[in-house]
Amino acid sequence: MPKLDRITFEPGKMGGKPCIRGMRVTVGTVVGLVAAGHSIADILDEYPYLEHEDVMQSLAYAAWRAEEIEFPLDDRAPIKHEIPA
Repeated sequence: MPKLDRITFEPGKMGGKPCIRGMRVTVGTVVGLVAAGHSIADILDEYPYLEHEDVMQSLAYAAWRAEEIEFPLDDRAPIKHEIPA
């Protein structure tokens, strides 16, 4: 897992979503802006309290989460996972 010391979680803030350094800016907001074609410079101009490393860790967090496999807690709905040979 990458170093993600700028990504914070607080149950009472932004619905417990991952945020940046305790601020009310979610990782999803930043990743969504990048996905929409905004450059890091654009994002930093629009959110002057963010830093370059905040954006980079948001992207790293999103990439890490995308690679995780989630299993249902309900044992009545098993998931079959094939392990490549």
